Amino acid sequence: MDSPHTIGLFRGPEISPWLADVARLRIDVFRAWPYLYEGSFDYERKYLAAYAESRDSLFVLAFDDGAVVGASTGLPLADDTVEFHEPFAAQGIPVESVFYFGESVLLPAYRGRGLGHAFFDGREAHARALGRFAWTAFCAVDRADDDVRRPADYRPNDGLWNKRGYQRKAGMTMRLLWKESGRGEVEHGLTFWLRALEQGP
Repeated sequence: MDSPHTIGLFRGPEISPWLADVARLRIDVFRAWPYLYEGSFDYERKYLAAYAESRDSLFVLAFDDGAVVGASTGLPLADDTVEFHEPFAAQGIPVESVFYFGESVLLPAYRGRGLGHAFFDGREAHARALGRFAWTAFCAVDRADDDVRRPADYRPNDGLWNKRGYQRKAGMTMRLLWKESGRGEVEHGLTFWLRALEQGP
């Protein structure tokens, strides 16, 4: 499948028309390993409210023929909920110094085309342009390597993240509840990855 795609960047109030598209992608993509997320639009509305209310949030969207096929999000960590603040406060990292990357979700047919790098490029440039952040960060769910639900052909994103200069910070872990198919509400650990944000031109 070689259809062209385009990238659009939407900041602050510009993201509101795209909230439903990002909610749909989160539900579709995170249903698979490693998140196994059984999402609902009610939960998505609550989760995405922080982005809709932040004047410095960002959506980087990938389009194919006008349809949203991928999304990557970010906002100042101080604008997110307190659960996301606590691991940084415990390490003495000021919440105000961190720009947080929420998620990158991409339909399977569009993977392997460099869009992962485009998502990082857009968010890092946005954080840098805001001029007040020392770090960019995101978190990823922790799963055991021997979990029987892990697909045999699963390829983690660690290689991409390391190539982008991010380091996993063992111990900087938060706990979140979400519903897994067939299991109901389950508490999950998510560990943060950080990169010092250089201040370039």
